[in-house]
Amino acid sequence: MIKIILSKIILLLLISCSNSTDGSNEETGKNGKPKILIETDFGNMEVILYDETPLHRDNFLKLTSDGYFNGLLFHRVIENFMIQGGDPSSKKGESAELIGSGGPGYTIPAEINDSLIHKKGVIAAARKEDNVNPEKKSSGSQFYIVQGTIFTDEQLDLIEKQNNKTNLQTIFSEIFEEKEIKYLAQDKEPDYNKIYDEARNKAEEKISGKEPFRFSEKARETYKTIGGTPHLDGSYTVFGEVVSGIDVIDKIASVEVDSNNKPLNDIKMKISLTNK
Repeated sequence: MIKIILSKIILLLLISCSNSTDGSNEETGKNGKPKILIETDFGNMEVILYDETPLHRDNFLKLTSDGYFNGLLFHRVIENFMIQGGDPSSKKGESAELIGSGGPGYTIPAEINDSLIHKKGVIAAARKEDNVNPEKKSSGSQFYIVQGTIFTDEQLDLIEKQNNKTNLQTIFSEIFEEKEIKYLAQDKEPDYNKIYDEARNKAEEKISGKEPFRFSEKARETYKTIGGTPHLDGSYTVFGEVVSGIDVIDKIASVEVDSNNKPLNDIKMKISLTNK
């Protein structure tokens, strides 16, 4: 019963996570925001980094300045979803099964901002799943660039409902586990029916005091025109966006991949600072 209940927690995506790092934003675009260049065999993408997420901005600039990303692969590609890279193990010729959990040895505190949504072209930090990373801390180096798809109002309504349901399930599971641990700490056999009812009631009470998840009108219009991956909003830190070369995302996303979503032919990246 317990395993069935706890398995309902919806886990989202990706990799590793922890502390802030030093860095600076000396290289900036004309609008004052830091700008970087991602070069690939499919073309180049210019990306601005958001000042609203300074820990992620400065970390990415530092790694770029150090040449950390050069020669790494876009190791996970899912058409109509995203392209992911930044794992240092991808440079060492590791098998597809082993790529995806590497990083610089630290994580970055989440900087999730409701105004920074997962529209097509944004760059966001990958991370480990909620069950081992409830604080949603970001990988120190792995990132993904959103391709996504166009959504209708009806589809966005369903995502809102699912997000609110997931929030309730997450709160329920946390309360359930806390109550179960208390029983076990007292060497008592847990009364799971009682724990279930108490956890459900407490979760519903907590969620009723919170504003339900809703897409803003601006976000809705964006997802209905530009597209993106709206179901990731509120769960991952978005810290920049492609401002030139967005067609490169589509080209990379369309390549053939294996059963692990790793491109059959390596797609290497080179990332550098630019002030153009």
